[in-house]
Amino acid sequence: MSATIAHGHEGAHGDAHAHSGSFLTTYVFSRDHKVIGIQFLISTLLWFVVGGLLALAVRWQLAWPWADMPIVGRMLFSAEGGQISPEFYTMLFTMHASVMIFFVIIPILAGAFGNFLIPLMIGAEDMAFPTLNMLSYWAMWPAFILMTASFFVEGGAASAGWTAYTPLASVHQAAPASGTGQTLWLLGLIFVGISSMMGSVNYMTTIIQMRAPGMTMFRLPLTIWAMFITAVLQAFALPVLTAALFMQVLDRVLGTGFFVPEGLMINNETAGAGGGQPLLWQHLFWFYSHPAVYIMILPAMGMVSDMIATFARKPIFGYKPMVYAIAGIAGLGFIVWGHHMFMSGMNPYLGMTFMLATMMIALPSAIKVFNWLGTIWGGKIELTTPMLFSLAFVSMFIIGGLSGIFMAATPVDLFIHDTYFIVGHIHYVLFGSSAFAIFGGIYYWYPKMFGRMMNETLGKIHFLLSFIFFNGTFFTMHILGAGGFPRRLADPYHYEAFKHMQPMNQFMTICALGMGAAQIIFAINFFGSLFFGKRVGRNPWRANSLEWQAPSPPGHGNFDFQPVVYRGPYEFNSPEVDEDYYPQTQPPPEKGGQEKQKEGEQH
Repeated sequence: MSATIAHGHEGAHGDAHAHSGSFLTTYVFSRDHKVIGIQFLISTLLWFVVGGLLALAVRWQLAWPWADMPIVGRMLFSAEGGQISPEFYTMLFTMHASVMIFFVIIPILAGAFGNFLIPLMIGAEDMAFPTLNMLSYWAMWPAFILMTASFFVEGGAASAGWTAYTPLASVHQAAPASGTGQTLWLLGLIFVGISSMMGSVNYMTTIIQMRAPGMTMFRLPLTIWAMFITAVLQAFALPVLTAALFMQVLDRVLGTGFFVPEGLMINNETAGAGGGQPLLWQHLFWFYSHPAVYIMILPAMGMVSDMIATFARKPIFGYKPMVYAIAGIAGLGFIVWGHHMFMSGMNPYLGMTFMLATMMIALPSAIKVFNWLGTIWGGKIELTTPMLFSLAFVSMFIIGGLSGIFMAATPVDLFIHDTYFIVGHIHYVLFGSSAFAIFGGIYYWYPKMFGRMMNETLGKIHFLLSFIFFNGTFFTMHILGAGGFPRRLADPYHYEAFKHMQPMNQFMTICALGMGAAQIIFAINFFGSLFFGKRVGRNPWRANSLEWQAPSPPGHGNFDFQPVVYRGPYEFNSPEVDEDYYPQTQPPPEKGGQEKQKEGEQH
């Protein structure tokens, strides 16, 4: 029996699950995982705009140092005329990285997609802890407010880099990274960590305890495996960073000495209590922040696996090796943090240990790449917008992974560590990989979220422009970095050795402006499709996993029948059925066929 629910979607398990609260409890302080997922999605997309504008300001300065910015840039980035000051430049690249990592990539993958997809893909009605789930979203708002406020306090926003290395970031007297903005940055990240820890507990419990009948662990889609392993990473790594953030706040506000060395003098004054160890911060920070790289890529790997299988119309190649590879990447991610610290003067034997462990990550990563290629090989490929972004993800991940091998070797890293080679690498991994997977995921699951399709023509234009301009911007960085072009400097051309590289930076900036403009097409498509997109049924992509058996968009409680799972999520072109897809909820012919499925839906 279906029920009519308050917002007009198809019913789910009767009137008991219908929305009956006010607008605030239904759509703002909602405990429905789907509403919370969409809240995360909209919030992170808005911050994506902010992070992109900060990046364009950085690129403008590197292309045309000290030149007046266009009027929009003046209003957004400069209080005095159109020029960027050296101090403000350090704030720009610090806040660009902070916004993109902590307010965009992590919360959109784990928060938006994790919240929306996990109960739907495992056949659950909601998360295990709906109230905790709601709090995980609203815990982000103090972080949003603190980060925004940091731009308007005396001294400006944080400017010690997104890594906040001590003692520069720990000592309140140090300039310019010492103002109130740096403290607000630290407090903001504490709230981000609290939000993520709430989510990780919820995700693990939901996946372990609330799977539909028949949904064994090895019938889970790879998206859910990736989300589960990511939640484990967050649960183990985040407490370390959160403790370190508290210690740095105490160093700054109360003058404790966790990270401030003995006898440190700033402006002829003794800084803090002393007796601390600056390298301790690096160890604590990277113990979280290297697993954070995988928190930003593993969910994307799972989502891309699902999209590639759907649009290649083939079972995923090597399902179990893919699961073990995700787990292997996560496990190795915990023992390689020291490769970020080769420049710190660590013992060469310890450095060699970190170097070998880092190179080992190439093995499970290669398994995933070969399995994606094996899935595509011989498939009946449908070049939809999600598939194009998924294929771009694979190719960009290969380039980013190959450039990362250079950094794993200690002697090479000592040369390229502070160059644009590093910047190019991280953007291939986190923009060319994670962000392309995010775009693909939005196009793919948009019909399930909103019951309408995004425009395919606009989507393909968005993909093509983003792909061309992305490579024009970031591949060139590897060339600059190989030539020693330094990062974090507002005017590298002050040095004669780098003056000949300015035309290349100008080319990169023009490409970056084009890439930013391409996102306007995405925004028009995303918001326009809410009103004008083609209405769709439950399963527009003819996929197998459980979310596509729920109404589009799903009602409160998700399913209007009790899902029972009979097989894995990748049974495309099965000989048991005439169609080229075989939903997880469809009984095999010998168990009653379509008649039994209809009875289940009526129930």
